[in-house]
Amino acid sequence: MQVHFTREQLAQLSQIATHAGTDPEHLVKDAALRLVEEDAKFRAAVRRALSRPTGESLTTMKRWLHALSGACTRNEPPVD
Repeated sequence: MQVHFTREQLAQLSQIATHAGTDPEHLVKDAALRLVEEDAKFRAAVRRALSRPTGESLTTMKRWLHALSGACTRNEPPVD
């Protein structure tokens, strides 16, 4: 797989990697693998919550979904 970045993005990644004591390729690979791992955990948690729809788990799921949607839009009020 190849990923293409702008010169500015490459410069930012290089700077972050230098501060982290690694190279940009490992930085990006580690970040992508963490994303995959977190996505798997999130999906498993949602499946568990849906398998036992109690009041508490539904509230928790609403909070997760709100937090996830908050990554895209920051102006929405919290869901209770």
